[in-house]
Amino acid sequence: MEQTVSIQVLGQNLKVKKGTSFETVAKQFQSYFKSPILLAKQNNKLIELSNSIQQEGEVMFYDISYMEGMRVYHRSVSFLMIKAVKEMLGKKASVVIEHSLHKSLYCEIREKNFKIDQTFLDELTERMQELVKRDIPIRKSPFYREEAMKKVREFGMENKARLFRFRRASNINLYEMDGVYDYFYGYMVPSTGYLKKFQLMLYENGFLIRFPDRKNPDKILEFTYPAKISGVFMEQMEWCSLMGVNNVADLNEVITDGKFGDLVRINEALHEKKVAEIADKIYQRRDKVKVVLIAGPSSSGKTTFANRLCVQLRVLGIIPHAISLDNYFINREDVPLDEFGNKDFEDINTLDLKLFNEHITKMIDGQTVEMPYYNFVTGKREYNGNFVTLEKGGIFVIEGIHGLNDLLTASIAAENKFKIFISAMTQLNIDDHNRISTSDSRLIRRIVRDNQFRGRDATTTIAGWDYVTRGEEKNIFPFQENADAIFNSATIYELSVLKQYAEPLLFKIDQSQSEFVDAKRLIKFLDYFLGASGDAIPNNSIIKEFLGGSCFKV
Repeated sequence: MEQTVSIQVLGQNLKVKKGTSFETVAKQFQSYFKSPILLAKQNNKLIELSNSIQQEGEVMFYDISYMEGMRVYHRSVSFLMIKAVKEMLGKKASVVIEHSLHKSLYCEIREKNFKIDQTFLDELTERMQELVKRDIPIRKSPFYREEAMKKVREFGMENKARLFRFRRASNINLYEMDGVYDYFYGYMVPSTGYLKKFQLMLYENGFLIRFPDRKNPDKILEFTYPAKISGVFMEQMEWCSLMGVNNVADLNEVITDGKFGDLVRINEALHEKKVAEIADKIYQRRDKVKVVLIAGPSSSGKTTFANRLCVQLRVLGIIPHAISLDNYFINREDVPLDEFGNKDFEDINTLDLKLFNEHITKMIDGQTVEMPYYNFVTGKREYNGNFVTLEKGGIFVIEGIHGLNDLLTASIAAENKFKIFISAMTQLNIDDHNRISTSDSRLIRRIVRDNQFRGRDATTTIAGWDYVTRGEEKNIFPFQENADAIFNSATIYELSVLKQYAEPLLFKIDQSQSEFVDAKRLIKFLDYFLGASGDAIPNNSIIKEFLGGSCFKV
């Protein structure tokens, strides 16, 4: 007798034959979505559409308007591009997906005496479009570890083979597209026919893969050239090469060779050199600069960076005065609402901009001002006799998410301001085709810090992460190119240390909780790294802001 299972999709109850693919059911509900369905979820587990339905329970589907769906689309188009390059240049051609840039992927082809030009890019686009038209199946198959290492070496993927050496599992899943095998961290679409929308664009030494707009999937997302941010990524690539650590396999080998302490010291020295360079730039403009503004997304290490910068400024004879923007919050009852009807504490209008500008302007002019204090218990601003005067040779150092937005300092002349953007822009990749998400790196930092110092579990941190990142997209990233200097707070070594703190917290999250999906993804991600002791990390390191033991008040 034919077995059936009961499932629920978008409030509808269905009985389907056991073994029916999720893709088959997805087609029945495609009209409810703006773009092709790419991924399913059942019983709080993400599932590829090519998988079959074996149990009862609610089924959810995702297209690219959801982050889960967009990750699948990015990954699948990347495989499509790699397949096309290998058809054109040979199965061992070296293709590297370096980093994300303005929601595009920056890629390079590293073949001797080969240079990418528009003609090649047009041919590559055409070849990818041909593969899409053929609607080639993308299949996943398990291999014993030694077999998987041999298979990826056939396609010139030595860094993947080295990575597999550190995997604890005896089996490794490889994806196959028309004879080309590759390993990817995450899920894929069932076939190339799903990948109709993409665009390739020449950029730096390689090219960008551009993707559809999540809000308007019929159009490619508009690209704004982020010259300064791009420069930081290119510099970080050079740093990785300098330290001989370009991927997780390299990092793991540094640990097994007993050289982790050396790596930490080199990385921290590069950070200190960069902080000193920024201090030097401020010193060169010391006759004009009165306000240093530091802004960056959550868990980028703003507080430690500000303290380290102040030390370097003092070395140069500049006296820094820290001002907390928190003290200029308006009364809590007056905080504006967001589009969901909740108080938006990250909106710039939560600050008393008029009073802040008035105080800063007066102090720049040499006047004394009584600084306010915001009482977070009562939700009101108070005054307690804190009078401040800016002496000769002094500057204000102000850290906050709105530092790069000129609305914050509208009454202060541009020549009196020095703006710094800080973020953890991870350059280390899992391997040549699997990049490490900057957002995930920051989330892991925050999970560890929230638990260490704020008494929050990983569930609470993950649950609030979407709210945090929405605020960043609105209040921080649009202004990053306004910066006079950019500091990349990422360290090559940190995830090997942070994993030992984060993993137990993530394993506490139960499958019944909605945060389980992200927890499972992060656990799998951290499993690539060997653990390492943080003993070699100096107490002024940005990473100590998250681990504890910092010499600064953070």
